[in-house]
Amino acid sequence: MSNELVRQGEISNEARLIRGGFRLASLVAGSAWRAGGSVVDVGRQIVQAALDGESNAEIAERAGSALRSLARNTLGVTEESVREIVSYVPSGLPGQSQPMHAITTGSTTEQLRKRGEALLAVSADVYVSDDTHPAYDRILDELAPDEARILRYLANNGPQPCVDVRTNRPLGIGAETVATNLSMVPEKAGCRRPERSRSYLVNLVRLGLVWISDEPTELSLYMVVEVQPNVSEALKKAGRVPKIARKSMRLTAFGDDFCEVCFAIEKHQ
Repeated sequence: MSNELVRQGEISNEARLIRGGFRLASLVAGSAWRAGGSVVDVGRQIVQAALDGESNAEIAERAGSALRSLARNTLGVTEESVREIVSYVPSGLPGQSQPMHAITTGSTTEQLRKRGEALLAVSADVYVSDDTHPAYDRILDELAPDEARILRYLANNGPQPCVDVRTNRPLGIGAETVATNLSMVPEKAGCRRPERSRSYLVNLVRLGLVWISDEPTELSLYMVVEVQPNVSEALKKAGRVPKIARKSMRLTAFGDDFCEVCFAIEKHQ
């Protein structure tokens, strides 16, 4: 199927709908496996519709109909409640093709309001299971394999030492940072491309999974970090009597929960 989608660039919009359909299906029926794989069936219907060359509006209508049926049969909710929950799945206007991105990225105030109301409707529905944060699926798509290794290492081993190297000036006036957030985490985590550690850290911080604290961790751990080649090189660039600032790399509370859900964690005492 993936090869067919690559060859037919015109299906790219429908592919976005497929992704949105999967997410909406999991939102409407969180207990999918107990429902005998109903969400998978919905996904297959949407995929087949895209491959059959149906229009955007027709695929959207099929997605909405399938999800409404799924909600009624699996959760036993009323038709009115179902319409509230899936109200942001467009059924399409006669003679008009609905842009697929509108399903997942409402571009108008009205669309955003409908999505917000749908979330409130779901939060009030005692039949809906939402045991994981909906952002976790998207975050996994935005992680490099090495970044997953870093997260797992931090989850297993706790806060890790990292340092900044700065020039040393009287009273700190004119002091400059030569290198920042140097650590051994990429190497200890087994990253294949440790030279990309800076980009990895920027992305992990952007996603709200990792943060750099000014509070140091166990002081004995810094002795090993401060003799690493990258730190030694930065010390040379900093000139005479360089200054080292000791910090720590940690998971955020959100990152800790993400790792608990998405990885097999064996925390070291």
